[in-house]
Amino acid sequence: MLNNKVEAILNVQVQKEDYSSQLYLAMASWAENQGFSGVAEWLYAQAEEERMHMLKIVRYINERDGNAEIPGLEQPPKEFENLPSLFDAVLKHERYISGSINEIVAVCMDEKDYTTHNWIQWFVQEQIEEEASVKDIIDKLRLVGDKNLYMFDRDILGMRGNESSGA
Repeated sequence: MLNNKVEAILNVQVQKEDYSSQLYLAMASWAENQGFSGVAEWLYAQAEEERMHMLKIVRYINERDGNAEIPGLEQPPKEFENLPSLFDAVLKHERYISGSINEIVAVCMDEKDYTTHNWIQWFVQEQIEEEASVKDIIDKLRLVGDKNLYMFDRDILGMRGNESSGA
């Protein structure tokens, strides 16, 4: 059975993962409308991955006799200046999520919930991979500058990293 504090912070994370999915979906729509079909596909895949993260947490809460709370939708931004600023926003958001996951780890330790602490380690590792992947994309964008965005857009799907990482 989940401790009340652990259940509460996991439900907050459900909302954050849901927002992450919506944010990446909005970014994908923007990219697609700007002609960046490769970037859009990368972001659509990220949106789906974040949705799967949300579902993973919902199921865990329920499996542990908690009550998962399904959040309402918060409107993400619709416009982005350019690709570099979009990916800077992705990295900033992933770092925010990493901090949030670390807060869950801290609560688990404070509450001596070693089961959830062990379970949440998957997310800790996932965030390390997410941040590294986005930093790699930002580095490549800096290399191409404003030129060769067509090649970058074509090649971005190969930058998704470890596709077998699961949900």
